[in-house]
Amino acid sequence: MRGTVDGFTYGAVTPVAAYLMAVLGGALGLRCTTRSLRTEQSWKPGWLALGATSIGSGIWTMHFIAMIGFQVKEAPVSYDVPTTVLSLVVAIVMVGVGIFIVGYRGATRATLTTAGTITGLGVAAMHYIGMAGMRLHGRFDYEATTVVLSVVIAVVAATAALWAAVSIHGFLPSLGAGLVMGVAVTGMHYTGMAAIGVHLQGATGGSAGGGSPASIMFPMLLGPVVFLVLAGVVVMFDPLLVLGEGEWDQPTGRKPVRNDTTSRPVWPPVYDEAPGARAPEPTPPPAPARGPHRGNGPRDPYDW
Repeated sequence: MRGTVDGFTYGAVTPVAAYLMAVLGGALGLRCTTRSLRTEQSWKPGWLALGATSIGSGIWTMHFIAMIGFQVKEAPVSYDVPTTVLSLVVAIVMVGVGIFIVGYRGATRATLTTAGTITGLGVAAMHYIGMAGMRLHGRFDYEATTVVLSVVIAVVAATAALWAAVSIHGFLPSLGAGLVMGVAVTGMHYTGMAAIGVHLQGATGGSAGGGSPASIMFPMLLGPVVFLVLAGVVVMFDPLLVLGEGEWDQPTGRKPVRNDTTSRPVWPPVYDEAPGARAPEPTPPPAPARGPHRGNGPRDPYDW
């Protein structure tokens, strides 16, 4: 017996909320990755790790918010907690591998292709591992063509996101890239959901084992959502964003020279104020020439 699948139990509420979480995670992750590449003063591994966790958490949160609206009308659905947590870990780790490759190897075509493929496969693996954590009196089967299409969308979206992370500068452009990334990731999710078919087995209407959707989803979603909010606070108070590039990117080795002594004479001369440095003693003016013609031009050696 085939079950009736409904992915929009709450109408547009769950797709819109899922999209917003994907945008938040994507924009924060892109901003953190960009921040790690733009100045030597940043702690690069920390920013890259924060970016990977933001994108992975945003994608995972998007997936399970969308799954709140999923139901099989003839059978209750529940979730296995270890498998659900594993899908979050896979998302963060695989996105992290791609971000660290781009962060340390640059944005060459080969690097973007490799990192985008790894990250996209990780996003797709998160989706299907999360689906494997669902429990009901039946089994899922998938249409192969639609599954392949969802994986291709994930790889293309991940490659475009990594390119944006190293190519787009500024908060508003990163936000725009996050909006596009949210569309791609959410589209990948619903494409994968379109591949699902349910075959019911045995009695319907009883408990499927595991936890109920509400009892598992909301506590598990609370952690990633709180993390994304805290990551947003960190990014918003980043000095590079607050002060701008001109102030934050000043080299810190030496203080700038206060006057340009090469363009005009300055007396007394001004020198770089390096720690422990002493200005050279000024050269005294030359002594006046002796003889009856002193002060009237060069001295005649026979004039005395």
